[in-house]
Amino acid sequence: MTVQSDTAPANTLTYSKMRGMVAILIAFMKQRRMGLNDFIQKISTNSYACKHPEVPNILSISQPQEPELLNGNSSPPPSPSQQINLGPSSNPHAKPSDFQFLKIIGKGSFGKVLLARHNVDEKFYAVKVLQKKAILKKKEEKHIMSERNVLLKNVKHPFLVGLHFSFQTASRLYFVLDYINGGELFYHLQRERCFLEPRARFYAAEIASALGYLHSLNIVYRDLKPENILLDSQGHIVLTDFGLCKENIEPNGTTSTFCGTPEYLAPEVLHKQPYDRTVDWWCLGAVLYEMLYGLPPFYSRNTAEMYDNILNKPLQLKPNITNSARNLLEGLLQKDRTKRLGAKNDFMEIKTHIFFSPINWDDLINKKITPPFNPNVSGPSDLQHFDPEFTEEPVPNSIGQSPDSILITASIKEAADAFMGFSYAPPMESFL
Repeated sequence: MTVQSDTAPANTLTYSKMRGMVAILIAFMKQRRMGLNDFIQKISTNSYACKHPEVPNILSISQPQEPELLNGNSSPPPSPSQQINLGPSSNPHAKPSDFQFLKIIGKGSFGKVLLARHNVDEKFYAVKVLQKKAILKKKEEKHIMSERNVLLKNVKHPFLVGLHFSFQTASRLYFVLDYINGGELFYHLQRERCFLEPRARFYAAEIASALGYLHSLNIVYRDLKPENILLDSQGHIVLTDFGLCKENIEPNGTTSTFCGTPEYLAPEVLHKQPYDRTVDWWCLGAVLYEMLYGLPPFYSRNTAEMYDNILNKPLQLKPNITNSARNLLEGLLQKDRTKRLGAKNDFMEIKTHIFFSPINWDDLINKKITPPFNPNVSGPSDLQHFDPEFTEEPVPNSIGQSPDSILITASIKEAADAFMGFSYAPPMESFL
């Protein structure tokens, strides 16, 4: 079967090409943890998909809105003879061979997250290993460096993953992070379909506390979703993955980058309007809704229909939740960001909402409230809450090695120079 277009025969849309377009969308739905960036990359390279009039319009493929999505390395590429300079914060002690890389526990757009044990202190860490060439190919180096900067600021909050140190080789970046093995909220939600309201309230309170702390540092998170919310071994929330964070957003400041994950995009983001920190409160509402009902609000398997729902469809709430939960969801999922809960006093509006009246916030921040669910992990080697798709994959030997200098090509050296200053060591005389 062939669908004939009005243009030249070269543009004929065949059945096989239609199947190819459908395959792209199905692949995206199956790998939604990768986020919006990968989806845009796939869809924008498919000439047939781009012919649909709404696709270039909604994605703004031809006119990126903000320079941070363009190549952030504006300086001329370094010559092959230049040495890699890690800057004054360089940690000469850290190198891949310091670790035993035991299991793959996650994957992302630019690399893998691995369970690793340090050879000296024998502690377990989650090490995020990113390929520099892949980051540069998608011109995402500014976002990666932003993630590092945000991690450096997050060490004081109990519900944000902590960075112990970071370092680089000629071809890779390494984040050495807290090892959290209670599983993704997404994983537990998939198994149980939805949570009872007290459990959802506890998680929402810890998430809100973490978001409020980020906002106090003028950071907007922008990518809250169950896949980025982990449970620790006791069952407390740990927010991770700061790659889409936007720094230096004052209380009344805005940004305009089209980014996030489709199911959780706020209306103002889809409208390509300037947006502020209330975008995070919309996402909190979407996650709370999903915890209570099993699916995100406005969800549809058809992405275009879902976007239309987010923009135009009234919020529908089933009668199986309390009035306080209903009122909170209506406030957080307000399409007009200027009327959204949190628009005036940010976290304080969420904190004082009647839905959270059972929460003692001082006890919450000090982890004195017993979590409603215990992951029951036996120790660091207990991987029961990680997807076997990851843990059964063999760990590449190259992860724990640095390439010999004779094998370092000019392109690898250029990639290394793009991340000068990445390495970070804690401000103490010695560590590890």
